[in-house]
Amino acid sequence: MIIFVLLLIILLFPRLIDQVRRALQSRKAQAVIEDRQPDYHAVLLQYLPYYRNLPPRLQERFLKRTVVFMTTKEFEFVEITPEERMSLLISATAVQLTFGLEQYLMDHFEKIYVLRHDYHYGPNSVPFQGHVSHDGIYLSWSNFIKGYDNYFDGDNVGLHEMAHALAYVNFNVSEGRDDGFHDRFIRFSATGREVFETMQSDISGGFLGRYAATRYEEFWAVCVENFFERPTSFKIQLPELYSAMCKLLNQDTLTPGIVLNVVENV
Repeated sequence: MIIFVLLLIILLFPRLIDQVRRALQSRKAQAVIEDRQPDYHAVLLQYLPYYRNLPPRLQERFLKRTVVFMTTKEFEFVEITPEERMSLLISATAVQLTFGLEQYLMDHFEKIYVLRHDYHYGPNSVPFQGHVSHDGIYLSWSNFIKGYDNYFDGDNVGLHEMAHALAYVNFNVSEGRDDGFHDRFIRFSATGREVFETMQSDISGGFLGRYAATRYEEFWAVCVENFFERPTSFKIQLPELYSAMCKLLNQDTLTPGIVLNVVENV
């Protein structure tokens, strides 16, 4: 009997801790929202077409998730003067990608580094616009904001790097993993790998372009960029892959409600 109780505690304790943690995060976020909601709403309306297209009830949910994400991360600004909109918009980009998922905080990543322009990392001679490593998510602000100045070209550094971050927490570490996404990604790859392999022999790279054909990790990130920025063309050009993306992310921007199946976790 004692062994049974101990096993039960071991099994339930992490879940209870997670519930308490999320309740505290939600409370902290709610206090911020009550103070800053009109300003944050205005910024998201100005920059994010995705947010503008949400019905009011989903805008409320989106904003809350964005603030929870923002208040659980440490933003480090490197050679750039911090602005409140920077943390807000970067957080919103992560939430846009994960809006249909239960686990959206990418808990493994505690720090997000914001740099002014392109930067050099490691031994690479080619400058970076952003990257993801074990110690954090890195984004160059000039390239990030450019992605929203021209939102419909399939080129968005924020979405691209958040796609890498989402894959990282689901396949390289345990903190922040979304079991549903993890399992669906394996099924998604049954379609994705076939398209990726076909692209290897296409000099132009087709709809997704040559960069998507360099590595499967880049193929996934480019799929995310085009899924949100060019959904109609994506659906026409690669209908099976588009459908697989919808199922994987549990959302479709071409439908009124966007989220396909109800997600319990706010």
